[in-house]
Amino acid sequence: MCSSRANTRTVVAGSKKTHMDIALSAVASELVSRLVSYAISKFRERACLYLSREQNLESLRRLLLRIHAVVEEAEGRYIANSRMLAQLRMLTEAIYQGYHVLDTYGPLEQIGFRAQIEVSGSDTINFSGFSSSSTAVGREVQSALQKLEAATGEMTEFIALLTGCERMSRNPYSPYLHIDNFMFGRQVERQHVINVLMQDSYLLNKVPTVLPIIGGCRVGKKTFAWSVCSDERIRSRFSSIIHVNGCEIRTIDHRRFSNVRTLVIVELQSDDVDDKEWYEFHSLLLTLTGAGSKVVIISRFERLARFGTVNLVRINSLSQEEYSYLFKVLSFGSSDPADHPRLALIGKELATMMKGSLVHLSVYSSMLRSNLNVQFWIRVLKLYRAVMEANLSISGEHPRALLDRGSTVDITAFSPSSSSSRLRLLVGGKHSSGPGELPRMTFGDIIAGSVVLPMKFELVWESRLPPYTVISATCVAEKPEHPASPRMKRRRLGMSQ
Repeated sequence: MCSSRANTRTVVAGSKKTHMDIALSAVASELVSRLVSYAISKFRERACLYLSREQNLESLRRLLLRIHAVVEEAEGRYIANSRMLAQLRMLTEAIYQGYHVLDTYGPLEQIGFRAQIEVSGSDTINFSGFSSSSTAVGREVQSALQKLEAATGEMTEFIALLTGCERMSRNPYSPYLHIDNFMFGRQVERQHVINVLMQDSYLLNKVPTVLPIIGGCRVGKKTFAWSVCSDERIRSRFSSIIHVNGCEIRTIDHRRFSNVRTLVIVELQSDDVDDKEWYEFHSLLLTLTGAGSKVVIISRFERLARFGTVNLVRINSLSQEEYSYLFKVLSFGSSDPADHPRLALIGKELATMMKGSLVHLSVYSSMLRSNLNVQFWIRVLKLYRAVMEANLSISGEHPRALLDRGSTVDITAFSPSSSSSRLRLLVGGKHSSGPGELPRMTFGDIIAGSVVLPMKFELVWESRLPPYTVISATCVAEKPEHPASPRMKRRRLGMSQ
């Protein structure tokens, strides 16, 4: 009896154990199946994302080529329609945003989407401003592509209207044939200024129309004005083009003017011109020049726009997308950036750190173009980063902001030989010292490290574009003041007691 009950319990226990094993096996099998399915789906998703990213980058290249051709054609025609100019601005902004994405992720794709590249041995350089996540990259490329596709929505109508616009004549020395001596961008603003200057209407009292051009420090206002003045239609319309410095409006030289249609370019470097002085000058032009004469004011002071008789034209710094594109074009010259993906990334990082400085862009792009070597570009990048970080640590400001304000900039990092002293850059304005006063050097000399820097010298940069502005600064090596050691402090304290 007992034996049969024991056998029954054993059978029941065995049956329960068997059912439990089966259940656990089923659960484990289901989990494994789900994990395998999840892994397969993620693999397919990543594969599709990779293919989609490649396809989107290629689609982005083709679309940029198409839109850029239209924009280049528009820049070669006179557009008087304000709506067309607004659309041209939209297309221009769209293509540089597209190039910004393409120039970031195109080279990254070539080097394997790493956030850093090896220089030599364990030495690496890190890049900022982009995501190495495949998902984030795919989304950003897709977003740029969608924006470009949206910008082309009304491009057919724009092209049709463009054919009715007069074509500009190209001189034998077209800027498209040169690398670093052409004005980049500003086409919409340039067209607007030309339209204002070509208008026949003028005020009832017949005094010249006044157009203010206002922009920040060293954003290219004078180069922009010279570009307008060199236009064939402007030179044909105005018999005389005269450039006047702000201080000359108080004691104007009547012999410079004649009774013909005249375009007067006035550069006001300070905002201390009062209303009476200006209106006397403005009224005097009525007697000194012919009918239809006009005045253009160039200044960085917003309050001087009150002298304008038409709406001001604002010249801003290039957007980061425009600036990076221009830096790439000037740095590589006739070379293809696609053949140098590492250099393209280094150049993009350098352009990001420069904060839109046109002086830095001109100096560095010229130097980099002459040596397409990764080690050299890395050295230049590290030197610029060291100078930037030193000034941020000392004054809390970027070197560009300090230079624009005329403040002292620490450039010690450019000269390893001056480690025992600090090298200070003191901006002296748009003039240079007399002959023989100080040794003269260029930015290229000190950045390349090809010369031993003297204790005091003049640093000079000259624009390659009219009116060929010269900016000079004095560099001085200063011995740092070492704080007294604790022992010396105690000794002085004891002597004073």
